Amino acid sequence: MNEADRLEDRSALVTGASSGLGRATALALARAGTDVALVARSVQELESAREEILRTGRRALSLPTDLGKEEDTSATIRRTVEEFGRIDVLVNAAGTDAPATVEELAVEDWDRTLAVNLRAPFLLSKAAFPRMREAGGGTIVNVSSVAGKKGWANASAYCASKFGLTGFTQALADEGKEYGIRAIVLYPGAMDTKWGAFSPEERQQGESEKAPSTRVLPPERVAELIVWVAASPPEFVLTEGIVLPIEEALP
Repeated sequence: MNEADRLEDRSALVTGASSGLGRATALALARAGTDVALVARSVQELESAREEILRTGRRALSLPTDLGKEEDTSATIRRTVEEFGRIDVLVNAAGTDAPATVEELAVEDWDRTLAVNLRAPFLLSKAAFPRMREAGGGTIVNVSSVAGKKGWANASAYCASKFGLTGFTQALADEGKEYGIRAIVLYPGAMDTKWGAFSPEERQQGESEKAPSTRVLPPERVAELIVWVAASPPEFVLTEGIVLPIEEALP
């Protein structure tokens, strides 16, 4: 069985699927033969992504969801299984940040950032885990950031959530290995998305309309890696991966 065959007629749920990396990942999975449940807040953009996936010949489910609510995330997993009969891949790609100094950061912005970036992957993984266990395995990909490896000024909430995602993924991988459930955390560098190409300082200063100050990755390239990981043989074990533009990766 080749890599493409391992995703044929499987199902996936992707958060942040209305735009950026989430949307690119959902489309890449569909092109690999996977039915995809699309999760985000924007109904209009989700529907646009759903229609694009339907044109690939795969099934698609649009699920506007409040990722901070346990009842919503549980219902999202349940609807995916009801529609597709299974859930083989979970990609937690939704993210947000609150660029500010620690002194200026509002508590509600701290809570919101951790709710989307850390609590939501926990809630979705908690709901998906027993479904994957019953099916004999699955893959959970948690999208972190290089800010999950190094702390940056003006990004304390974002960094805390992404550092926490590493520990959560490692624990999840350890719990899942006896059931064939793999958990992987990826650390993409700057991506060519609405926010991803800009530093915390640039975002705080409202400079997102200018050219970014660093080389960036197309989100489609990171999506290709996620698909490759999901399609890899069950005995292939990868718990972490750092994704940088090639110029930054070379000496």
